[in-house]
Amino acid sequence: MKTFIPKVDPNKRKWIVIDLEGATLGRVAVKVADILRGKNKPVFTPHLDTGDHVVAVNASGLKVTGNKMNSMQYYRYSGYPGGLKKTSLAEKLQTRPEEVFVLAVKRMLPKNRLGRKMIKKLHVYSGAGHPHQAQKPDKLKL
Repeated sequence: MKTFIPKVDPNKRKWIVIDLEGATLGRVAVKVADILRGKNKPVFTPHLDTGDHVVAVNASGLKVTGNKMNSMQYYRYSGYPGGLKKTSLAEKLQTRPEEVFVLAVKRMLPKNRLGRKMIKKLHVYSGAGHPHQAQKPDKLKL
């Protein structure tokens, strides 16, 4: 018996549009991470990139539950003494809402070369418009 290895053709990947307006950050990030990995397909293989492209619009309309707006912190370190910068989730959603969503999804993907390849298929926009109409994306209801 031979092991079935699916043939992955990058030209046959689907494009999916997700509207993030009013969606809960963690719940929608799990669904997007599954689509990027290809876990929604019958040919899912853990060591291959079988996922689809995801276009997420209205990232500025994301919501979170509980007290995460003030208690959740994002850290950056410059490498120099005293170079640790902290930003709360509320500040980050005001300035760069697309970065909040990308980080949430990125942390749910594998931490290796395959995960870095998968995150490139995620396209996030803070507004309602996106430049991917030529790919004829399908809408996904949440």
